[in-house]
Amino acid sequence: MGYADIMDVEATGASRQTAQQDRLGYSGVRASETMAETDRGRMGRYKSKINRVGNDTGIDPALIAGIISRESRAGNALDGGWGDSGKAWGLMQVDITSTGGRHTRRGEWDSEEHIRQATGILVYFIQRISEKFPNWSREEQLKGGIAAYNMGDGNVTSKNVDERTTGGDYSNDVVARAQWYRRNGF
Repeated sequence: MGYADIMDVEATGASRQTAQQDRLGYSGVRASETMAETDRGRMGRYKSKINRVGNDTGIDPALIAGIISRESRAGNALDGGWGDSGKAWGLMQVDITSTGGRHTRRGEWDSEEHIRQATGILVYFIQRISEKFPNWSREEQLKGGIAAYNMGDGNVTSKNVDERTTGGDYSNDVVARAQWYRRNGF
């Protein structure tokens, strides 16, 4: 399956709520880009793993980096690999709870195995959204899959894919960060 080019996906960027995590006095694409840039140095540690997984799965490495930046700030927001009050694991925050994703923890929190597992979950959601909304453009399906990665495909009910996502901006923020990473070496 071919996925849309992340650079062709429309994005409004981070909400004010998300931007407040870095105490930014602004929101939107500029805030997403600022947060991605803040994570750049840490992200470099994972670049070869991200590139291998991206090449193997057909997912743009910049998109994987965008999710890592949003979910764990390239590991900076984790405590021993755990985030979300111990409910999610690793750089890409795989939900291991019985009420959430019900996934099994794979690999170390910063391992290629973890990135591969999480990217597989992303691919699954992109495919689910593509099947659920076959008349959407490839860009809309990709964005819907990103939103579903955050809160499940059952919560994507319209083209306003972030209606129920964390911060009301998950896919818009991730896409804007991914676009920044693409322009800056991923």
